[in-house]
Amino acid sequence: MLLPPLRNWVTRLLRRQGLRSSASGPAPLGAQRGASPWDKENEKEKRSVVCVEGNIASGKTTCLEFFSNSTDIEVLPEPVPKWRNVRGHNPLGLMYRDACRWGLTLQTYVQLTMLDQHTRPQTSPVRLMERSIHSARYIFVENLYRSGKMPEVDYVVLSEWFDWIVRNIALSVDLIVYLRTTPETCYQRLKMRCREEEKVIPLESFAISPPARASVFPRQEYLDAIHQLYEEWLIEGGLFPIAAPVLVIEADHDMQRMLELFEQNRDRILTPENQKRGF
Repeated sequence: MLLPPLRNWVTRLLRRQGLRSSASGPAPLGAQRGASPWDKENEKEKRSVVCVEGNIASGKTTCLEFFSNSTDIEVLPEPVPKWRNVRGHNPLGLMYRDACRWGLTLQTYVQLTMLDQHTRPQTSPVRLMERSIHSARYIFVENLYRSGKMPEVDYVVLSEWFDWIVRNIALSVDLIVYLRTTPETCYQRLKMRCREEEKVIPLESFAISPPARASVFPRQEYLDAIHQLYEEWLIEGGLFPIAAPVLVIEADHDMQRMLELFEQNRDRILTPENQKRGF
């Protein structure tokens, strides 16, 4: 059973962040966050969190690898190995086979592991994360629901969990880097990196992005849907809240050009406080 470990983990997290429940109910959000030693430490050391967002095969892994050798940066890829092995169970694999049955199971665990990514102690001035708890909810859970692969009750339960998390836990994000690609480019890249593979998981099986360089790739219709949700969220606005300023990098280029763009945007990405000030 996962419930006791989950409850214990949340309890430890709340204690770490200085949150306490009381008979009169939770303290106002500002008071909760102001009392957090972690927030004070972050403010003192001016630590930053940057989330790299984008479609499957948009170049997120390339971006993280490019900056991984820079000083004073920690890189957190998506915790795909955890999604493949939960005490011997593979919720990711189950999801591929039956999204309707296992969508809630997987996305609950995705939400938990992404929350862990956001809240673990930061060891460097800049943390570069592959995606975020926000895109897990606003892109991939939303796509499951819109595509008819997640019942409304499951969608509502996940949404209630997410809403509670963002109300009660400080999820600091200072910048979102959106690697904006066309679905056609993503599809061509996926075909190239998987061209020796024979196994193709049907579109209906996908709820989150497949791990990088996996032996699977989705149909372009799925990439179209994910692209549209990213556009609605980060470009058009209004669909869901945006947690931080957004730096859009057009990412339809070849590898060499993308590396040049990453270098050109180095200061913007690694000093996200300038984005907040409009520099």
